[in-house]
Parts: sequence; structure tokens; C-alpha cells
Amino acid sequence: MEPAETLNLASRLSHTVRMAETFRIGELAKAAGVASSTVRYYERQGLLRPSSRSASNYRLYSESDLERLRFIRAAQATGFTLEDVTQLLRPAACGKVQALLEDRLARVGERMKELRHLQKVLRASLAECREHQESGRCRVVDELTVRAKAPR
Repeated sequence: MEPAETLNLASRLSHTVRMAETFRIGELAKAAGVASSTVRYYERQGLLRPSSRSASNYRLYSESDLERLRFIRAAQATGFTLEDVTQLLRPAACGKVQALLEDRLARVGERMKELRHLQKVLRASLAECREHQESGRCRVVDELTVRAKAPR
């Protein structure tokens, strides 16, 4: 092998090793399946911090940062808010996690109640639209216009 080929191979291998140890922001985002802006947002919220900076001042993240980012996303997909995630990232007893789950479940129940009411209102509005369709005037829009003009 020529010296130039050896050098080229060595630089490629060191690049591969570096890639396994650290990620720049775009690489981290891609590995976690999120946008770079999401990573920056989590940084601003204090949920994630770069492990270091490169000589060029790029943010550098480790494998554990990638795991943390994936944990945040998994917790959100489970229904936890970012405030909840902040608490989950701290070592917590199972009882504390259960309390978070119970609170989240209660909030979801309230939201479902609101959504069922909204569904009922939308169905009634749709029925009214269909009933008065031939008149050429939309009664739902008329009612919303009246409500918008009413003082509060």
C-alpha cells in the first residue's frame, strides 16, 4: 500500500471512529428522527446540552445525548409534556412517576370530555348546514357572525 493510500485509509478510519463517538447537531437530529430545530429547542428548554464543542465551535453530542434525545421523544409520544419529561429525567422514585402518570391521565380525561363535546357541536352544525343547504345561506356562518358581533 502506498503511503498516500495509508494516510487516506487512516483518515477515513479516524473519521468513522469519530462519527461513532460524537455527532454534530444535524447528525444527532437525523439519528433521532427529529429536526435540528427540535434539538436546539430542547437545548433552550434545558433538556439537552451538547457534550462539547469542536475546534470550529460546532456542537458535539455523544451516544448518551442521543439516548437522552430518544428518551425525550419516547416520553412525549407516551403523552408526557416537556415539563413532565424534565421531572422524568431526574432520578425519581416509582411513586413520583405514578403521580405524574395519574395527573397526565386526569388531564387526558378532561381533554377527551372537551373533545366529545366539540364533536357533538360539530355534528349538530353539520346537520344544520345540510338541512339548510338549499337556501343558499349558511346558518352556521350566520350564527357565528352574530356571536362575533355580540358584546362580551
